[in-house]
Amino acid sequence: MRCPLRVDQALAGGANLRRPFFKGSIGHLLSYILLLLAFLQATDVLAHGRSSTAPVSGIPIPNLSHGEMAVLTTYRGDIMGAADKVKHTDPSFRRLQNYSAIQYSYCFWGAAPGTITDEASPFNECAHAYLAAAKALLLHMRAMPNAAPAIAELVSEIDAEMIRTGAAFIGCQYSGGAFNTAGLVTPHWENVTAHTPTMVATGGILAILLGPVFLRIVRRPSH
Repeated sequence: MRCPLRVDQALAGGANLRRPFFKGSIGHLLSYILLLLAFLQATDVLAHGRSSTAPVSGIPIPNLSHGEMAVLTTYRGDIMGAADKVKHTDPSFRRLQNYSAIQYSYCFWGAAPGTITDEASPFNECAHAYLAAAKALLLHMRAMPNAAPAIAELVSEIDAEMIRTGAAFIGCQYSGGAFNTAGLVTPHWENVTAHTPTMVATGGILAILLGPVFLRIVRRPSH
């Protein structure tokens, strides 16, 4: 972003001035930060204008309790790995498998802090979605004659862990809804600035990415 009026242009005829420290790369960096803030503000407006009409054209996916999430996040890799080995599939299988994979990437692969454990996390609802899809895929495979034998042990292990932890009885604010393969769930970007762990993680990532640029600017000899 170009500065509309440089100091040395405003002081026409004055003495030569040192090049402003905030010029060049710093100016671009500030521009990026302003664009990020504008983006967050825009998503806040969009989020408050989201339609409450649920999609009906896809496959409905029952939601999970908060306790079930904690168990399924451990077994998601096993479930998706077992699905990859199924040779003869059907349209419902493929839709559930694709939805879970896409939803997982939409939720930043579950890497944001508090994604699973903190219902205040902007990523908690989208985590419900990809784990609910993984469970739905598992149940669908259990009903498939060519897939059921291979996953029988995995299903038993997950069921036992669910019972041991009492997972079905641990709920949260997102446990009551449902999902659909026709509608992807995005993170609640408008809540990022209000969630301290997410902001700390974001700040750490920005520091790693922009730190070398800042050091280069600071160490640049003045002319």
